[in-house]
Amino acid sequence: MAALVGLGGWWVLTERRWQSPLFCIERPGTLWNGLAPLPAGFTPECPTYSRSYREEIRAGLSRVEMYRVAGWQPQALLPLFQTAGYRQLTDDPIAPGNYAAFLGRAGAELQYLAAREGQTTLITISGKP
Repeated sequence: MAALVGLGGWWVLTERRWQSPLFCIERPGTLWNGLAPLPAGFTPECPTYSRSYREEIRAGLSRVEMYRVAGWQPQALLPLFQTAGYRQLTDDPIAPGNYAAFLGRAGAELQYLAAREGQTTLITISGKP
């Protein structure tokens, strides 16, 4: 009986993550699942895309993390990736209010996008888990 209760509790905790608005943040308080502590002033977000997109993340086929910060700070999180061994492969100010970079480390490649949204910057990092 205790095993069933424990299994039920584990299932509820696991499922709660996927139902929450922050379903894509696996390790709260960190950047890219523990790569570095999340700096003060950054608020995590997750995409509000379709259910299939959420399932793709849940299945481990892709990872996406989003962070909002005050002001226009398109490159604010790049130094944390560089300190962790990622090399910046591109540096593309796409258009006013939009910035993109690709980062690479040991065969892993991440896409880093920053978009100005009003008085904030929304930074989206995506890639394979």
